Amino acid sequence: MKIANFTIDNNAPVFIIAELSANHNGNLSVALDTVRAAKRAGADAIKLQTYTADTITIDCENEDFLIKGTIWEGRKLYDLYKDAYTPWEWHKEIFDCAKKEGLICFSSPFDKSAVDFLEELDVPAYKIASFEITDIPLIEYVASKGKPVILSTGIATSEDIELALDACQRMGNHNIALLKCTSSYPAPIEEANMAMIPAFKERFDVIPGLSDHTLGSTVPIVATTLGARIIEKHFILDRSIGGPDASFSMNEKEFTEMVKAVREAEKAVGVVSYEPTQKQIKGRAFSRSLYVVKDIKKGEIITEDNVRSIRPGFGMHPKELKSFIGTSAVKSYLKGDRFE
Repeated sequence: MKIANFTIDNNAPVFIIAELSANHNGNLSVALDTVRAAKRAGADAIKLQTYTADTITIDCENEDFLIKGTIWEGRKLYDLYKDAYTPWEWHKEIFDCAKKEGLICFSSPFDKSAVDFLEELDVPAYKIASFEITDIPLIEYVASKGKPVILSTGIATSEDIELALDACQRMGNHNIALLKCTSSYPAPIEEANMAMIPAFKERFDVIPGLSDHTLGSTVPIVATTLGARIIEKHFILDRSIGGPDASFSMNEKEFTEMVKAVREAEKAVGVVSYEPTQKQIKGRAFSRSLYVVKDIKKGEIITEDNVRSIRPGFGMHPKELKSFIGTSAVKSYLKGDRFE
């Protein structure tokens, strides 16, 4: 998969996305400053959400439209999204700022009109949010644009995932990533289920990744070691500015530390190789080998008392010791000589 100039595969660095979401708190200057901060923090991309309250829900007082069981308890869906949305007239300026900073910028559309709008901005990829994974017509429309599709799975069953993947593939789009996500805000770390990262790759043959709502860097680090090629985390300038997503978003210092930890985890994973590195080869000087530990005269019998496996490792391999025990020395040795 390639998004703009970034190649996402097993040989490339993890693609790290800073999710802007509602963390502009209704202020374009804050949004632009957040883009710049994301670049300083080491993100590869900044992601927006493209909707309005009217494209994502309706203004309705019915019980069904009241939020329950989350940090937004009791609020109407319409009111939450009216507060949280990113004005569409801001998008171009945010995209331009990201480009100037050297960040990839793309978005999550929530209806066809958002896709059409984002096409005008020539987005390099699309993200399908967790709660939209059941919107097969939307996924088909997104996939039809021929750009990489990143699917988040926060509420998905295996059937939901299969239907979403089928929708992309029906449209001839096989450029798909699947992100493990827990749609809880913040998400309990014990519900992260990072075992799904390798399972996604094996079962669905897609690029696996993580969209994370837990607090801290632990889950992104674990995801990286298990093969995640994409990490997405909500990003905010300062949680004190407030907003719907502030409580589970990372500030610049935290995001910077996470990026550093993910990059170190990548290095730690490395590759499968049984060939020793140069440092390991040098380190073999401290391994065991056969040395004479008591003077031996020519013709004297080799025993475990006069030849032993000890450090350092410049002598004969210890595996040879048994073949010499009980034989006569072919020459004289002094204590400390390599047994050869």
